[in-house]
Amino acid sequence: MTLPEVIAPAGESGPEKPVIGLAVGRGTGPEVAEVFERVLGALTAGHPHGVVIERSPRLYHSYFSLRAERDVDRIRALTAQDADHYERFCRTLAARGTRAVFRTAVNAQSLYLVRQRLRSVKVDLLTGAGRSLLLIRDQAQGFYTGVNRHTPGEVTRTMTFSREITEAVVAYALRRARHEWPDGRLDRIVMAYKFHLLDGALDAWVDELADRLGIRVDLFQPDTVNRNLITHGLPDRTLIVAGNEWADIMHVVLLDRFGSERQENRCAENVCLDAGPAGLVEYQTVHGSADDLAGKDLVNPVATIRAAARVAERHAGCPGAVRATEQALRTLDERGVRTPDLGGRHSTTTVVDALLDLLDRPPADGTPRDDALVGGP
Repeated sequence: MTLPEVIAPAGESGPEKPVIGLAVGRGTGPEVAEVFERVLGALTAGHPHGVVIERSPRLYHSYFSLRAERDVDRIRALTAQDADHYERFCRTLAARGTRAVFRTAVNAQSLYLVRQRLRSVKVDLLTGAGRSLLLIRDQAQGFYTGVNRHTPGEVTRTMTFSREITEAVVAYALRRARHEWPDGRLDRIVMAYKFHLLDGALDAWVDELADRLGIRVDLFQPDTVNRNLITHGLPDRTLIVAGNEWADIMHVVLLDRFGSERQENRCAENVCLDAGPAGLVEYQTVHGSADDLAGKDLVNPVATIRAAARVAERHAGCPGAVRATEQALRTLDERGVRTPDLGGRHSTTTVVDALLDLLDRPPADGTPRDDALVGGP
């Protein structure tokens, strides 16, 4: 498939109309996408030029929809097709100037192939109890990336670490931290990687990079980071750069340590560092595809609502969208308007309807912009 076949030309949309990409997976993906479109539409209703949503023409597989194929070769082929298509979709959007994509949950193997090719990092700023932690997950290298080779009764996975990618990830993390904490109070970077398995190469690269950047970089084994977390806690202004092998598992633990909301209510962002789509930001829910809830109107919409608010404020010229949305979510929570996974009795549609009703009557207080995003590397 050539690039022009992935997305048709924008045509009459015009250069001043914000374009937001949308990629939809199976399971509850279509329902989540509908929530995103409704909330983004409501938040951007006052935009002078409107907002265009460019939806990928492919419905991407979830892990469970692939397992239904019951054939390893077929699963491998569909995984590769989904990854190739989504990569082209993202690159085409970026080439046309789009800076934001919202993606529902898709099969992780396809997704990490794309993240490897686009050299993506996942960014999450955790705050609570007067402290903040910036977690940068290296998704461009390591075990979560790579390719599989199948022989009878055996799978061999080959993956790579590189000096170039390590430097790009750390440099972006430092720039992002200085954006989030503009007063410059940042003493060091903590890195959590299984560097003992790499013959001394990764720690040598990090030492050279720390000298060049003029900042302290502590490279630790994941178990050391965990022991320090248990013994000393996390000081304010902690910047952690971590391989996905540790960060994927520890994300929910860090949320708990910071007293943050449960993982299912959060959205996250993935920033592309590859030169082609550099600056493209992919927003996602942290929860999975929840195939067992598909079609039941019971999927938790909170993470999707938050993603729509970030996109509206950061990429569609709607200052105050994040603050107004968070206030509306607090009001719904106080009223007990929740889906069953949060202990409520309401459907997805009921929660979203109630939220949009609150957003239709925002306080006219000149709410300032909360958290503009620097997306590019």
